[in-house]
Amino acid sequence: MRSELPKVLHPVCGRPMLAWPIVAAREAGAGRIAVILSAEHDLSAALPADVETVIQPEPDGTGGAIRAASGLIDGSGTVVVLSGDHPLVSAEIISALLETHRSSAAAATVMTAELDDPGSYGRIVRDGDGDVERIVEAKEAGDATAGELAIREINTGTYVFEAAPLTEALGAISNDNAQGEYYVGDVLPVLRDAGKRVAAHRAEDAAVNLGVNNRRDLAEASAVARRRILDRHMLRGVTIVDPSATWIDADVELAPDVTIEPGTALRGATRVGRGSVIGPHSTVTDSTIGQSASVVHSYLVDCELLDGCNVGPFTYLRPEARLAEGVKAGAFVEIKKSEIGPGAKVPHLSYIGDADIGSGANIGAGTITANYDGIRKHRTVIGDHVRIGVDTSLVAPVNVGEAAYTGAGSVITDDVPPGALGITRAPQENVDGFADRKANEEGTDS
Repeated sequence: MRSELPKVLHPVCGRPMLAWPIVAAREAGAGRIAVILSAEHDLSAALPADVETVIQPEPDGTGGAIRAASGLIDGSGTVVVLSGDHPLVSAEIISALLETHRSSAAAATVMTAELDDPGSYGRIVRDGDGDVERIVEAKEAGDATAGELAIREINTGTYVFEAAPLTEALGAISNDNAQGEYYVGDVLPVLRDAGKRVAAHRAEDAAVNLGVNNRRDLAEASAVARRRILDRHMLRGVTIVDPSATWIDADVELAPDVTIEPGTALRGATRVGRGSVIGPHSTVTDSTIGQSASVVHSYLVDCELLDGCNVGPFTYLRPEARLAEGVKAGAFVEIKKSEIGPGAKVPHLSYIGDADIGSGANIGAGTITANYDGIRKHRTVIGDHVRIGVDTSLVAPVNVGEAAYTGAGSVITDDVPPGALGITRAPQENVDGFADRKANEEGTDS
């Protein structure tokens, strides 16, 4: 990956790669989930609290990894082995694999896939009964015969084992190979030699075999996952106008009758209520949007919009911005760490930071809350039904009382009582004859 970030922590549609098989296993009904980690990279801090970890003392192969977890395997019934860099294995695929395993009464079941170009993947050689006889590697010239190379069914690296036979077989495998490693696939012939059955489950979706080893693989896996996410939402009643120009993370929740316009990205734990329209060209991250809201050409991060809000275009809602029912945040507005009351309007060209705005208030164009004195942030409180004149600067901490007004162009440094007009303005002076005098000066200069 050429990255300081461990490979399995690279995100696929907003979720760390390693989390995908964990989520799939949990949804498939796993009673216990363990991640086997190398001693070099402890990723336990990035894992869910209910996921156990096992440290593989040395990098001695996939068989060595399973050996490291023998303490967990002992006493278990059925063990599913998944790869942390295969993010496209779903709960449905795992459930189908388990069904094949149980119905075949096998000691082990290998998940396979059929590829038009199997390349260097290990080939599945079946016996006359259709069981797995062996897996033939095809990485180096001479590993497989021409007939074996013609086989298109390959090993995906996903397995199901019965715990007791697996434990016995792990003790019999060898690391007598060029890499000096133990391979989990080597337990299969050991099981067959012991008279155990090794079955195969062919997955219809070849993407289960898509492992990530570089940034190109990551982009390919993300594209497949993204399309699946979009399909899931559309089949649940969400309108996505142009799926090719829409990005939705794995953990986003959308209600039926939501519409997503082109150029929109929904990230993280975003939630959108029924009937809302997001986009075009909006980015929403870790935010909650209620019903029948509209967000156009805007950028939202860690904020909350209740029902009927209208945002944008070109609006930036920063963390802890909370807009109550029916709020309007219009063009070129920035709101941060503020509570905007029901029906209030911040129509355009304003910055609202560290403020509480009451219901029905109207904030004139060009208004700012001057919340920072260079050391601390201070709060502005604007009451219900206040009318803030255009180009007003509210120097916090300051309170504007209920139903009060401020005059256009004012710098408000003191509290404004309820129902009052706060105004700070120098007297206007008109200079007669100024235009003629200016024209004469310009003519002289020329």
